[in-house]
Amino acid sequence: MGALDHSAPVVAQLPMVALLGNPNCGKTALFNRLTGARQKVANYAGVTIERKEGLFTSPDGRPFRVLDLPGAYSLSAHTPDEAITRDVVAGLREGEQSPDVVVCVVDATNLRLNLRLVLEIQRLGLPMVLALNMVDVAKKRGIEIDADKLAVELGMTVVETVAVQNGGEKSLLRALDAMWPLHQVKVQPLAAIDAVPVEQTQREVRRILAAVSNDFHDTGNLSEKIDDVVLHPVLGPVILALLMFLVFQAVFSWANTPMDLIKDGVGGLGQLLATHMQEGLLRSLLVEGILGGAGSVLVFLPQILILFFFILILEDCGYLPRAAFLLDRLMGGVGLSGRAFIPLLSSFACAIPGIMAARTIQNPRDRLVTIMIAPLMTCSARLPVYALIIAAFIPEREVAGFMSLQGLVLFALYFAGIASAMAVAWVMKRGMGSQHQHPLMLELPSYHWPHLRNLGMGLWERAKIFVSRVGTIILTLMILLWFLSSFPGAPEGATHPPIYYSLAGLLGRGLEFIFAPIGFNWQICIALVPGLAAREVAVGALGTVYALSQTGDELAQSLAPIIAGSWTLPTALSLLAWYVFAPQCMSTLSVVKRETSSWRYPLLMAGYMFALAYTASFLTYRIALALSGA
Repeated sequence: MGALDHSAPVVAQLPMVALLGNPNCGKTALFNRLTGARQKVANYAGVTIERKEGLFTSPDGRPFRVLDLPGAYSLSAHTPDEAITRDVVAGLREGEQSPDVVVCVVDATNLRLNLRLVLEIQRLGLPMVLALNMVDVAKKRGIEIDADKLAVELGMTVVETVAVQNGGEKSLLRALDAMWPLHQVKVQPLAAIDAVPVEQTQREVRRILAAVSNDFHDTGNLSEKIDDVVLHPVLGPVILALLMFLVFQAVFSWANTPMDLIKDGVGGLGQLLATHMQEGLLRSLLVEGILGGAGSVLVFLPQILILFFFILILEDCGYLPRAAFLLDRLMGGVGLSGRAFIPLLSSFACAIPGIMAARTIQNPRDRLVTIMIAPLMTCSARLPVYALIIAAFIPEREVAGFMSLQGLVLFALYFAGIASAMAVAWVMKRGMGSQHQHPLMLELPSYHWPHLRNLGMGLWERAKIFVSRVGTIILTLMILLWFLSSFPGAPEGATHPPIYYSLAGLLGRGLEFIFAPIGFNWQICIALVPGLAAREVAVGALGTVYALSQTGDELAQSLAPIIAGSWTLPTALSLLAWYVFAPQCMSTLSVVKRETSSWRYPLLMAGYMFALAYTASFLTYRIALALSGA
């Protein structure tokens, strides 16, 4: 999404509309419909909770700011996300005033759950509009809701919206225009919410539902019929395993053509520069440093987008909470609840959003253990490393006539990360003296077809993040590594490539003493250092190191054949094992520190992951050597 392009003081003076609602009510889809590309994502001051703010213009030409608040079931906060929502609405965040208008977004098919939050906010006295979302789904099911009568019962404007349809937000825009000019109101203290017992609020919800809705003609929820199969105690886990297996097969099978196009483009550009530029430092920087480094990472963009394509579809269609339910018993065996599944699944993208998503876990010990094991999930930054080594050492052949051997190896690596995370959770929970399993309480949203707009925006955001990392962090580190790998030059009469005598070569040979027992050479040791900033940098680092280590026609070859000729199979397997447990990148450790408010846990995380990585690589290397007879 594009950042807001207006000056900050002018934007700050615009009236603020806050979108608030339960998770899965369509609130974020409505926010995207209102703002399009005119939005920015940041964090609330002092915490790592995401803050999404945007701009839109009403039909009368009135500009608004809109804030997409974290999903909440109640203002009696039980999670950090709910606490942020409560504080923003009540005007308790330092430097932020209460919103001018609160738009409560509710799911028309599940009013019973949604109305409690509406009644709580109403007690604060803020101007409000109720957006009755997903009315199209409710009508198809035969659920009748009298919006006019609901407006009378609640004493506020009620509009019908369909956030996933073009124009589905127009009734809300008209309602906002009709509210201006706003009357000055005094926000009531939060004690006004607690002044009414929860039981009384629930009775009021039931009374309102009886007055305004009729579900006698409900044709039945198709989701319940699907769940009879998907949540079956035998068929459910089988379906989940097949889905995950197909995802990892597709990562290799579908990505070949676009990866070849990117690889040919980068290689062609490198040959063009090498042909038309005079030999010297600038050509070396552009060809070996930038294209050999950053270009070798960019080639893995198709595989990352394919992985996210499936994750976003499963999330958008409503399957992910079912997966959490299916895995609750399995995760209960290691002392966690199924609620930890979604943060752990988010960690397949990156450990940082996974760690932040753990805030939805109410039990503090469960939350801490989930944070500590989230980095063991195979994040997308590992995928370029896996893909490079698998392509170089695992033959491209079919198994059983329909499965890719390379896809099977990738699946095994992902499974190894999951299994190790469960083992670490089991140890940690017992080390903390807590073996009590908390029951899983989870809302299962209705199934629906994935929305192409949301899918496209999600993939675009992921591509933008990855490319920006290639163009900023990775590019910067590749230039630094090229400098360290190029200076000082080789002495007169040198018998090794110039990089061997460089600063990077000296560092690599120094680290080789530590990593030689697990089969790593000095070139791999050099790549491990910048990989601490971001794991995918290791591939770019190898591209730079080996480009500077090779001569002549070898420079035109891709990295995979070069390492296939330089490494042994035990070394390659050892490096794969290392990256299953690879010590965390610095940005992840900093987020762990912010989430736990202590340096103890990020240091513990880095220490135990280094120990696991070294042990796994040592065993893998020695066993592979023994089996190969070396």
